[in-house]
Amino acid sequence: MSTVATPKQPPSPTLPPTVTTATRPGRRGLDWRIKFAVLSVVWGFSFVFIKLGTDGFAPPYVSFGRMFFGAAVLLAALVIKRQRLPRSPRTWAHLFVAAFLCNAFPFTLFAYAELTIPTTLAGVCNATTPLWGMVLSLVALSEDRPTRRRFAGLGLGFIGVLVVLGAWQGFSGQDPKGTAMALVASMSYALGWIYVRRTLSGTGDGHLALSGGQLLVGAVQLGVAAPLLSPLPSTLPAVPLLAIFALGALGTGLAFLLQYGLVAEVGPTTATMTTYLIPVVATAAGVTLLGEELTWNTPVGALIVLAGAALTQSKGRSGKGRSSQTSRTVAAGDATRGNGAAQS
Repeated sequence: MSTVATPKQPPSPTLPPTVTTATRPGRRGLDWRIKFAVLSVVWGFSFVFIKLGTDGFAPPYVSFGRMFFGAAVLLAALVIKRQRLPRSPRTWAHLFVAAFLCNAFPFTLFAYAELTIPTTLAGVCNATTPLWGMVLSLVALSEDRPTRRRFAGLGLGFIGVLVVLGAWQGFSGQDPKGTAMALVASMSYALGWIYVRRTLSGTGDGHLALSGGQLLVGAVQLGVAAPLLSPLPSTLPAVPLLAIFALGALGTGLAFLLQYGLVAEVGPTTATMTTYLIPVVATAAGVTLLGEELTWNTPVGALIVLAGAALTQSKGRSGKGRSSQTSRTVAAGDATRGNGAAQS
């Protein structure tokens, strides 16, 4: 939304196809703990920005603005670093699919979902991406062999979702359509990560080139689709517009740059722990800033979902060798993204 080696969590734009986790000697930048905290807060607040954006704009335009401003940040970084976009038509074809699965489609679904569900629920739904990733990777990735621990994580995550939705009381108080859209968006993140891993991890292009290209393609996709899905906005209200700018420039563009630096400095395992803080930040922001109601089952269910997600990413002893090998390489994915996005 979502970014690690063989990623299974949300993401956002793309992570580098091959990035070593070692830092360059003699260079000290911003402390990784600060990057970690900022990234968790930015991705968690993305759900609040989406909610505020939909107060003034139709969901397709919220997503378009997110892609546009996010692409602008990454393209500016390309210019500053004097790097260029990919040149291969084959790479651009894969970026077209990746932009749809990782960005345009899930971003728009989350925007539509937050018309009827609170940011707290959207953040929890986003956290199910690793669960979807496990299910889909069992089919698409032959090296991801199932283990009892990971199956237990999948079952635990499913129970957590039921707790969040209040299944024992007939899902009362939750909009089923909005919830379904948020869950499908999370599944799209996972599917997109698998597609990116299989098609873009060996192109030879740099992480900024792939990420900038993917967001640029996604912005074009939504620029074409948005007017077909909803009438053009007649006004540009200030607060929703600023929220969309923050969503794109901070929650998508800057978040990717922070995530890349975090992975390069401390490795993918530590970097992707942001996945487990995103719903916490989203819930706190929704309750304190938007006045959303919080019942006991939402935080309890979220903890169960996150515990299940953690188990699905554990390979156990049998996967130790493979994980140590793949942890030295970071596959392309989204910085949303979590929110991310994923991961949001």
